[in-house]
Amino acid sequence: MTVYLDHAATAPVRREVLAAMWPFLAGEPGNPGSHHSPGDRAARALHTALADIATVLGCRPGEVVLTSGGTEAANLAIKGIALARPRGRHLITTAVEHPAVLESCRALARAGFELTVLPVDRFGLVDPQQVEAALRDDTTLVTVQLANNEVGSVQPVAEIAALAHARDVPVHTDAVQAAGVLPIGLAALGVDAVSIAGHKVGTPVGIGALAVHAGVPIEPLIHGGGQQRGRRSGTENVAAAVGLATALVLADRDRADAPALAARRDAFVTRVLAGIDGTALTGHPERRLPGSASFVVAGISGESLLTELDARGIAVSSGSACAAGDDEPSPVLTAMGFHAATAQSAIRITMGFHTGEDELRAAFDALREAAAGVRVLA
Repeated sequence: MTVYLDHAATAPVRREVLAAMWPFLAGEPGNPGSHHSPGDRAARALHTALADIATVLGCRPGEVVLTSGGTEAANLAIKGIALARPRGRHLITTAVEHPAVLESCRALARAGFELTVLPVDRFGLVDPQQVEAALRDDTTLVTVQLANNEVGSVQPVAEIAALAHARDVPVHTDAVQAAGVLPIGLAALGVDAVSIAGHKVGTPVGIGALAVHAGVPIEPLIHGGGQQRGRRSGTENVAAAVGLATALVLADRDRADAPALAARRDAFVTRVLAGIDGTALTGHPERRLPGSASFVVAGISGESLLTELDARGIAVSSGSACAAGDDEPSPVLTAMGFHAATAQSAIRITMGFHTGEDELRAAFDALREAAAGVRVLA
């Protein structure tokens, strides 16, 4: 049986989520926009799901936009807010954002916006004072991730939001990796928009959400019948919405176990650093997601190590799953100051709340053996 330690790529689907979705997949059909009994039942289920999602996202149900995933949610937030605001055409982001964010910003730059990409320190963190210094009278949006998908570092988003709001600039945060392990509500973070993906918290792939304050204008990317208050047209996927609501409620409950997960993570990191030559932790040692452990391993290809671990029944990642098959060194690690060859030795081990000590010990043993074997072949 495989030891699955790639939760940052996608989490296992929760049984409770499947059970909640099943009646809307296999039961009677019903379009929530139809004015008959099946349609009304679908609409009520959608309304309840939106209310539950809104509770976790710290907003009103009408401020939730259902999307196909985190990528669409980030695109809608960035392009939608930038295109709807007459204030100006200047964007601010960081060098370590997920491609969904960076490529959205770059698309706007190709359309005439000006983009400021801020550097980060060796832990992958941006300095809020640099954000403040980059703000201009024509800045229309700041977008900074809550937690990094490769190294797990947690950004000072609340502090950044306060500085931006002092200049009347809205803030979006990509909370895809943080959902279920950190508070992600609009009010808790002090931001204007939060994007999430369901498959990081236990839904099937294909559902996400954007929470955006009602007072923030947003230009839709998908036009049609005007569903979701015109911000994202198309018949709502009721089953997926119910699944996302169920997963978020369960994940929010599980957050109470985050300290225990972080303790298991820390013990694993200590074993790796002490027991495997040439390993170094990447990301901030303390300001990081509780289930995230990421390393570079001197003199070893991360992809070779990944293959050896897979052969031993350990499923991990060499970096972002969204860059799978890319031979280039991680842009996140190079932005943090790592040499290209070192960045290509990266390995990311991400755990869930149900990852146990036995699994982590098996992963350590396999990692030690795999590293030794790859070095012999090098």
